[in-house]
Amino acid sequence: MNSSRLIGIILSVVGLGIAIIAGLWVASQVAAGSMSSGGALIGAGLAFIPVALLVGFGIYLYSRGGTEAKQESMMQKQRQLLDILKSRGQVSVENMALEMNVSVAMVKEMVHQLVGLQVFSGYINWDEGTLYSAEASNLRELKQCRNCGGEITLAGKGVFVCRFCGTEYFIS
Repeated sequence: MNSSRLIGIILSVVGLGIAIIAGLWVASQVAAGSMSSGGALIGAGLAFIPVALLVGFGIYLYSRGGTEAKQESMMQKQRQLLDILKSRGQVSVENMALEMNVSVAMVKEMVHQLVGLQVFSGYINWDEGTLYSAEASNLRELKQCRNCGGEITLAGKGVFVCRFCGTEYFIS
């Protein structure tokens, strides 16, 4: 559990604890006759302010922590994809998806994100379903497709595509 979620839980519990203590104190004062109903209402209203702030901020931190956890999970998956690919040199997209416990579409999305971040160089043949790691310097000099020998053309920032077989080359 990340620290934002933990602090959010703690603040919410403290806020609820203050609400219970304040409620019991107001109830006991009214029952003892030392506080009128108007005073009890004012006391409850004054106790509500810190309780609402603590619980509200606690809920905010808890939900923000969930978003951070999702982002951290995605970064860990991207790091895992890079590590697997760099250690093996080439890997089947389906095997990568199975090993990482994600869909093939998610592997494709992560590859494109890593290319956008300029941390991945390699190429992929979607028809074959094979992802290749390659040194950027080797790909920069590439003029023909390694799969079919066809001409490769620029398709986007750091992405080249073979016009004939559709193999994509990623250069960071």
